[in-house]
Amino acid sequence: MSSPRHVPVMLDRVVALLEPALDHDDAVLVDATLGLGGHSEAVLARCSLARVVGIDRDPQALAMSRERLAPYGERFTAVHAVYDQIPEVLADLGLDEVDGVLFDLGVSSMQLDLPERGFAYAVDAPLDMRMDDSTGPTAADVLNTYSAAELVRVLRDYGEERMAKRIAAAIVRAREVEPFTTSGRLVALLYDAIPAPARRTGGHPAKRTFQALRMEVNDELRVLERAMPAAVDAIGVGGRVVVESYHSLEDRLVKRVFAGATRSTVPEDLPFLPEGSEPSFRLVTRGAEQATQEEIEENPRAASVRLRAIERVRPRRPASGKGAA
Repeated sequence: MSSPRHVPVMLDRVVALLEPALDHDDAVLVDATLGLGGHSEAVLARCSLARVVGIDRDPQALAMSRERLAPYGERFTAVHAVYDQIPEVLADLGLDEVDGVLFDLGVSSMQLDLPERGFAYAVDAPLDMRMDDSTGPTAADVLNTYSAAELVRVLRDYGEERMAKRIAAAIVRAREVEPFTTSGRLVALLYDAIPAPARRTGGHPAKRTFQALRMEVNDELRVLERAMPAAVDAIGVGGRVVVESYHSLEDRLVKRVFAGATRSTVPEDLPFLPEGSEPSFRLVTRGAEQATQEEIEENPRAASVRLRAIERVRPRRPASGKGAA
């Protein structure tokens, strides 16, 4: 199988945000969502002193990125793991801290481009949607076993689907006749369940449901809730965490973690900051950065990206151990 050459969203800006943290001997970047290795390749090419630890839960993505990044030899290490396992990965590699952690959240182009993975609604394929297709329940399992209330929660929370109740009721009725196995039947149901006026706005009528199922199957928000504090804790002074998110719930979570890390614990009405009470981090981006109109026209996936970055400016407090800010 040939490796797709998808250019990641906001690639130049992402590398520019990481470069200052990686401009020294033995610098290490954790690419927590390796995918096809586009970000890692750019970092390895432009940051000649850095090495990259690439994490991905998808064995196919790991195989492709290993092949793509083979020319960089020992500067690249691929690890099969979920990105909330950053502490375990670093411990296994004998790393106490790193200089950068990058997250490019959501589904990869490779997963969308392979019909048999079931992520895309444009072709009829098995309803799988697992990023690691060797373990865990599939999208079909969710559709066939969740109660109507659970389906409404998934569709509303993860897909921001206004027709969640209507769709969930239609799914429950349909599965009593025959269990769901392929995406084509689900897409047909969505066309029937969503009224014509609603179908004419907001893109493809299956887009929100497929996104919601994917996020549920892969437990994406709960994984991110564990991964963000771990990433912030993993970087040394001058290190940076850079995150590209594509969903409002993801971005809100990232914003909350970054805000907490950069906020002083001293009461606001105190006239001065006692020594040692300054925040351990600073925001590198002002709010969430977005892609330019030119990039969105070239790469529609960039339309929803929100890019945030944070930098550690003070060392961990020794008395508080590894979990300290």
